[in-house]
Amino acid sequence: MTYKFIDGAQGEGGGQVLRSALTMSILTKQPIEIVNIRAKRRKPGLLRQHLTSVLAAQAICGATTEGVELGAGRIRFSPGEVVPGDYHFAIGTAGSTVLVCQTILPVLALSNARSSVTFEGGTHNGKSPSLCFFEQSYLPLMQLMGMRCEVERIALGFYPAGGGKWKITIEPTKDLGEVALTTAASNFAATPENCQLHALISQLPLSIGEREVKTATDILNWDAAEGTVTEVDSPGPGNSFQLKIKSNTHTSVFEVVGEMGVSAERVAKRCAGRVRKFVHSQTAVEEQLADQLLIPMTLAGGGSYTTTKPTLHTATNIDVIKQFTDIEITTEQLNDVCWKITLGA
Repeated sequence: MTYKFIDGAQGEGGGQVLRSALTMSILTKQPIEIVNIRAKRRKPGLLRQHLTSVLAAQAICGATTEGVELGAGRIRFSPGEVVPGDYHFAIGTAGSTVLVCQTILPVLALSNARSSVTFEGGTHNGKSPSLCFFEQSYLPLMQLMGMRCEVERIALGFYPAGGGKWKITIEPTKDLGEVALTTAASNFAATPENCQLHALISQLPLSIGEREVKTATDILNWDAAEGTVTEVDSPGPGNSFQLKIKSNTHTSVFEVVGEMGVSAERVAKRCAGRVRKFVHSQTAVEEQLADQLLIPMTLAGGGSYTTTKPTLHTATNIDVIKQFTDIEITTEQLNDVCWKITLGA
């Protein structure tokens, strides 16, 4: 058997290379050999979150694998036929359940029957997209492209305790449609009803969230915007502060997860700083979402969006996708702070 060689040390050299390669392998039915997995991370190789992504990818298509175990720096993955159905994947740590989901979601969405998948692990760990981001930013755009999904929250899981649990139901679709996202989010941020401040609090004083909301409100002059503090049920203590800008296609979600020894005011300042930079750029898509749109748009055969300077994650994802398909992906700098990414002719 001939395997497509994927160097896990390329670009950002983290888990994204692995996940994108798994997704594209199943979709293009190309066996892969991935080496140097997460080579640029402090603890290289497969951690539990990454192992769960491989096992999830294997389960939904009956893949044949080699070397799949904790700590592995090299694996082989030969995909079979996709089998929609009911699945349950538990990470066992606070690792990102959202990233596991994103590995298999495009595959199951393009299958021929409904699937339901339950995930257990982290939902808000600060180092990856949260479940809030997934629900409010990523999924609305997937639905705009033709995916039909519904999320049921059961429990949230903060780092380090984890313990989150949620379920997604995925209806089959034959094709994804192209979208063009070019309307600047600053157009919507100018209207108070499109802006929200939201603090999630678990097993901590609600005053932490209240201080976060007040600090960000003062920095951004969002006095007329809605600000809320929500106490949530989670196995361990946690805090997620979120600033949101609603547009006519999705919500741009900016999130900073609270850490021991970092004040509520500092958390809010970090988050507000990201919002100010994004609004100033007059782009439609913030940097975290920018790299996650690439595979769905590849499956749609095209699309475009404006964003801030592409991150290393975005550049790496483009390189991985190009190893599986000949779709044209161009990155054009429009001005000092705005770039346009276009897929297709």
